[in-house]
Amino acid sequence: MKNVKSLLLFVCFQALSGWCLAQESFTKCSAAFLGSNMVVNEYTTKGVCVLPATATGQLTVNTVDLSPKESKAIDRIAFRIAIRDKDTKTLMMYAPDEFREVDVQRVLAKCKKGDHIVLLTVDNQYALPHNEILIR
Repeated sequence: MKNVKSLLLFVCFQALSGWCLAQESFTKCSAAFLGSNMVVNEYTTKGVCVLPATATGQLTVNTVDLSPKESKAIDRIAFRIAIRDKDTKTLMMYAPDEFREVDVQRVLAKCKKGDHIVLLTVDNQYALPHNEILIR
């Protein structure tokens, strides 16, 4: 009986700790940056991310300090990259690696106009609402 109570207490503790940890999901705002410029045109529900196929620089994902006057990058975070094909809408992993920065020309070399670069956070504490970048 004592073992059953201990097991039940352990299961309840695990469920409660999992629920508490889940409360911490997506609590930090983040955005994609090319160099020091945020890729999204505005950090709202109407914001869009577009890059020309000729873009150059380092692509990063950073936590952001959002203010009415400016939005600036704070800390770089790890991310993964996929490419959404324009025609089939198929997602393909760019590489199995996690990145903190990547030369955007290396990613664009595997894209064509109309494709999307899809950025994936690897830690659920970071919200990345503008995670698809259209290539023009």
